[in-house]
Amino acid sequence: MQTVRSLTAVVLLAGSLASPIVQAQGDFGTLKPLGEKLLDENPYRGDKEAIRVGGSAYAQQCARCHGIEGISGGMSPDLRKMDIDKETDKFYLAITLRGVTRNGAVYMPPFKGILPQEAIWAIRSYTDSRPK
Repeated sequence: MQTVRSLTAVVLLAGSLASPIVQAQGDFGTLKPLGEKLLDENPYRGDKEAIRVGGSAYAQQCARCHGIEGISGGMSPDLRKMDIDKETDKFYLAITLRGVTRNGAVYMPPFKGILPQEAIWAIRSYTDSRPK
């Protein structure tokens, strides 16, 4: 009986770990498709639909570390405080795709191959829209 409980716990844990990836592939069909080539500047800046979609994606993928509604508790950077310009967009894209690892410890997982470009830029639009 203990083995069955342990196996059930492992299956449930595996499912809970996989669900954010499935959710990240959510419906971004309401946004203008961006294609395969990665853009180095946010094409959705100020787009109300992108901000709405980005808020949902942020809640699913970012809030656990960067804070509810974009308000960091201090452990991770407050994304609302990023400059809103092309150079910061490039930095944001690079960090989001490759993640952050220091001395072998993962501080932020890489989202390359997990989040589509549309989600990445929609999240950026959402954090840009949040009051500092």
